[in-house]
Amino acid sequence: MEVTEITAAKFQDMIRVAAHRIKQNAEFVNSLNVFPVPDGDTGTNMTLTFQSGAKAVLESDSQSVGELAQHLGKGLLMGARGNSGVISSQLFRGFAKNVEKKQSLSAQDLADAFAAGVETAYKAVMKPVEGTILTVAREAAKAGLKSAASSDDAVVVMAAVTKAAKRALAKTPELLAVLKEVGVVDSGGQGLVFLYEGFSEGLSGEAADDAYVPDEEEMDEMVNATHHQGAQAQLNPDDIVYGYCTEMMVELGKGEHPKSFDYEAFRNYLNTLGDSTLVVADDEVVKVHVHTEHPGTVFRYGQQYGTLAKIKVDNMRLQHESIIEREEAIQQEDKPQPLAEIGVVAIAAGAGLGELFKSLGVTTVLSGGQTMNPSTNDILDAITKAHAKNVIVLPDNSNIFMAADEAAKAAEVNVAIVKSKTINQGMTAMLGFNPDAPLAENQEQMTEELANVISGSVTQSIRDTVIDGLEIKKDDWMGIIDNKIKVSEENRQQATIDMIEAMLDDDSEIITLIIGEDGSRQEADAISQAITGAHEDLEVEIHEGDQPVYPYLVSVE
Repeated sequence: MEVTEITAAKFQDMIRVAAHRIKQNAEFVNSLNVFPVPDGDTGTNMTLTFQSGAKAVLESDSQSVGELAQHLGKGLLMGARGNSGVISSQLFRGFAKNVEKKQSLSAQDLADAFAAGVETAYKAVMKPVEGTILTVAREAAKAGLKSAASSDDAVVVMAAVTKAAKRALAKTPELLAVLKEVGVVDSGGQGLVFLYEGFSEGLSGEAADDAYVPDEEEMDEMVNATHHQGAQAQLNPDDIVYGYCTEMMVELGKGEHPKSFDYEAFRNYLNTLGDSTLVVADDEVVKVHVHTEHPGTVFRYGQQYGTLAKIKVDNMRLQHESIIEREEAIQQEDKPQPLAEIGVVAIAAGAGLGELFKSLGVTTVLSGGQTMNPSTNDILDAITKAHAKNVIVLPDNSNIFMAADEAAKAAEVNVAIVKSKTINQGMTAMLGFNPDAPLAENQEQMTEELANVISGSVTQSIRDTVIDGLEIKKDDWMGIIDNKIKVSEENRQQATIDMIEAMLDDDSEIITLIIGEDGSRQEADAISQAITGAHEDLEVEIHEGDQPVYPYLVSVE
């Protein structure tokens, strides 16, 4: 199929299929994480980032590719998660800027836009590294320009871009030693290849019918939206006609003598039992949400067509009474309060870590980190919640730096980033925080504190590998010191002890041991006793952090 003009509809096809491609392959991209830890999130980050942009594009009825591209760029930026997500957003920010005044795109326009995106992305990265997503994007854009010089078919140009991206991806291990050592290609580059494959398929029409299938989370969002429109919009609980929010999932065709399922008849009958009806079905499952006075009747009807896998009933009258009471309390609290002079936002996963940060003077704790990097918009919201004229952000993870920088640019208050790479560094940075000092002085002092701590973390390997000459077996417990794997042991307690021993030097005084959700107080006490038994002059503090992935976080000061 030849395409000499990319219309708005065709551009939406490209974006829709690309979003579906990256979502389909997110786990594969995650598996390319260099470190064999269970928190590889490049695929997740790129998927959530691109879906944010795709949502903005697909919800628009604009007939201008230039306008749609602006929606894409803004959506990607605000939804950007992790370094891979932010770099992706910059690639398409440059793309969007290049085509902003165009009603449709020619093959040359498409190639020029990819080249402009690469230029923007390289400017956004302080120290570009070869063998990453940037290399893949650059080589792909070069191929696009070369192809456009000899063809006015956008399908041909996009195919050249995709082919060059794959070729560049295959070479990434030759450019980054760590990729070659572990035997993987760059995860961000692989994610970009999936996006380009989606563009090619959407453009050529080979996968034009590819569509999203609502998953359980999306179904829950629809249910919540319907619920809000039904019960919570009522002014008085007594006005609610149908008081029970009823949900069920039916596995079609299972059980004794199930009836043949007919969507229209099924939905029409449920409509007679209440309101706010939502029915989503495929060949195997039907999910139902309805407000009714007779939940039992709904469940019995569903059972005629299969087995009830899930059921749920909420009394909305009682819920709404609670809502009214809560809203009255909120109205009292929502009276405008003057902005504080300075606030601090820290990013951390785990209730215990949140409490620890607040005890050190942090204003707002944003949930996120290793397993889920917050988006630019998430960080921007946290900055707003800090309710201060000046805000310091502690990312506590190097993969959040770029999103934090973008949030700082978009904020309406003064924001400074103290680039803490670990939870331990973030906590140590707070020792340099002075609420009475100016923003720049705090940023300088807190940044200086980062050098005063050695950070360690313990987690389990998800595969066999060799890194820096250290042989690591699947399910071994690894000790990671300042982001380098230094210990690999079958026994978790011994791995933690060995890691701490490797972190010590003649100036070490205090060890802080933070227990994650998979750690135990008993084991932490045993680790403490082993260390203090060998080093009488050391002090060990133990805290409950509740963090995922890492049973123990350790700092040595």
